[in-house]
Amino acid sequence: MKGKIFVTHKLPGIFLDNLSRDYQVRVWGERDIGRDDLLKEVRGCEGIISLLTEKIDSGVIDAAGDGLKVIGNYAVGFDNIDVSEATKRGVVVVNTPGVLTEAVAEQVIALALSISRRIVEGDRFVREGKYKGWEPDLLIGSGLRGKTMGIIGLGRIGRWVGRLARGIGMQVIYYSRSRDEEYELECEVEYKALDQLLRLADVVSLNVPLAKETEQLIGAKQLKLMKKTGILINTARGRVVDQEVLIKVLSERKIAGAGLDVYENETRVDPRLRKLDNVVLTPHTASATIEARLLMSKVVVDGVKNVLTGKCPDNIVNKEVWEKRRMKKVNN
Repeated sequence: MKGKIFVTHKLPGIFLDNLSRDYQVRVWGERDIGRDDLLKEVRGCEGIISLLTEKIDSGVIDAAGDGLKVIGNYAVGFDNIDVSEATKRGVVVVNTPGVLTEAVAEQVIALALSISRRIVEGDRFVREGKYKGWEPDLLIGSGLRGKTMGIIGLGRIGRWVGRLARGIGMQVIYYSRSRDEEYELECEVEYKALDQLLRLADVVSLNVPLAKETEQLIGAKQLKLMKKTGILINTARGRVVDQEVLIKVLSERKIAGAGLDVYENETRVDPRLRKLDNVVLTPHTASATIEARLLMSKVVVDGVKNVLTGKCPDNIVNKEVWEKRRMKKVNN
């Protein structure tokens, strides 16, 4: 009997078709899967491939049973998965790092330009039939050349944001848990403490994973430090920012604007955000390029298949599980 793999959503490309040659692959389809259906579908599975919108917790792992060997997340972040519980049960978790770096970084710059150059306002202005001709003061925005990009979180995406920002003539400063002096020399960027960065930056880009220490990393105190002309860009996770405070700050024009690709509640964007004209909102599409999404499919499918065939995947999240398996084989 072929091993069973459940996939919570259809993925781009032919990679799932290829996986079906060796495994029983059940794909849920286009629409989101509910909790009850998820618990039912994972029963008896050796592998699960999920989206970041599905909570893969102890209940799901229990429902799958003792035969579950691997959980593949079609995302870089894995805050939707209880990794500690998976590790406790000896289940490998894999994700899709490194393949959407450029796409997300491009979205950061696109959002910053959209706000500073009032692109969305201009589009709406034309569509509503208000454009009657060129005027010297029509929808004047602000350029980014010579301004300061402040990057919070210097992972793969943060580094690429810095490179792109330098490419359009911005100064770059960053805050991260640890300094990267090699990157500082390569891209002529400077390390700053978080409070310093918020005071100095014209654009603040959030590029941190969601964890206990980063939840509501940006709250009332931090937003108060930003320039009145400052722009906040969040392509990380919605809960990195205190959304209630952000809405108040934007409503009162305490900062110039925000570009948001992620939200506190992904399925129900706060209607107050939708009414603000100094916010550009995108539906979690920072990685939505053909190239990135195809590579994400390949990486997550290859990771799952490698685990099931006894090969250590490059994209393993909980390496200790694999090490325990390796030691067990050696001792046997």
